[in-house]
Amino acid sequence: MTAVRTRAATTTAVREDPGDAAQSFRDAMAQLTAPVSVVTALDPDGRWRGFTASSVSSVSLEPPLVLVGIALTSSCHATLTTSAEFVVNVLGARHQDVARRFAARDVDRFAGGGFAPWEGSGTPYLPDAALLMRCRTARIVRAGDHDLVLATPVEFRHGTTDSAPLLWYRRGFHTARPHGA
Repeated sequence: MTAVRTRAATTTAVREDPGDAAQSFRDAMAQLTAPVSVVTALDPDGRWRGFTASSVSSVSLEPPLVLVGIALTSSCHATLTTSAEFVVNVLGARHQDVARRFAARDVDRFAGGGFAPWEGSGTPYLPDAALLMRCRTARIVRAGDHDLVLATPVEFRHGTTDSAPLLWYRRGFHTARPHGA
């Protein structure tokens, strides 16, 4: 019989103090692993806009729907919530610099290059992303201090499969390795 090592779980109660509760929630959510994406769109003047997102997920198969969460305070909030379409650029491990640049404030996020206009729409996309989803906005739902943008994917482009995914876990970037590697 093989002995199994277990680690005692730590319990943190959500406190009455809203500041403590918010920190407890942030600490708990840091335990969830999420793929890292850059979401891009055109603002009303045709300028490229984008931000790093770890809150992108599938919602429905019929009809196909994805969800992108964006903070009400984000510099890209107005663009994403008024744009008819956007692109989800799912990043690979080699894109950490892109993820950091698109998470920074008060910088030209596209100055580092690498992006191109999607044929027929002009929406910026990263050609070497692991996965590209061009999406049409279907509905926006207010959820606390974020808006949830529900969208229909209308076109997919798949990158190379030899790139490890870029993941966000415990407030840092990580990559997945095949089991046994």
